[in-house]
Amino acid sequence: MTLQILEITTIEEMLAQIETIRFLYPNITLEKYKSFLLEMIPHNYTQIGVFENNKCLGITGCWSATKLWTGKYLEIDNFVVNPEYRSQGIGKLLTDYIEKKAIELNCSSIVLDAFTGNFGAHRFYYNQGYAPRGFHFVKILDEKKMTV
Repeated sequence: MTLQILEITTIEEMLAQIETIRFLYPNITLEKYKSFLLEMIPHNYTQIGVFENNKCLGITGCWSATKLWTGKYLEIDNFVVNPEYRSQGIGKLLTDYIEKKAIELNCSSIVLDAFTGNFGAHRFYYNQGYAPRGFHFVKILDEKKMTV
């Protein structure tokens, strides 16, 4: 397997990866995906994908920001590996790449959210050296505007 890791920075490149994103958000429409990306990209959002022969096997979004408690950090967002390629090191390639990127950006830490019931993701992130440091509380105001 010859794999290539690519940074995906344009809206067109991101839209082309919707089928991989749908492994995480099966009901997302192209229109909703595009509208969200148009709001996210101006806030440093990019994607990183692992490809084999131009096929996306895994993808993650990321963006950097600054908070008072962490200083500059890199946030993993929308991390997904095609189910056919799980447990083959694709996720580790992505987290390793993210870590190098965070170091290059002089970040203090890498953060992410994982759905509370996604125990496979929890196990994966623990194995990569991540640990829960708090709770991400959510108050839903309009469920119709959400993807999940």
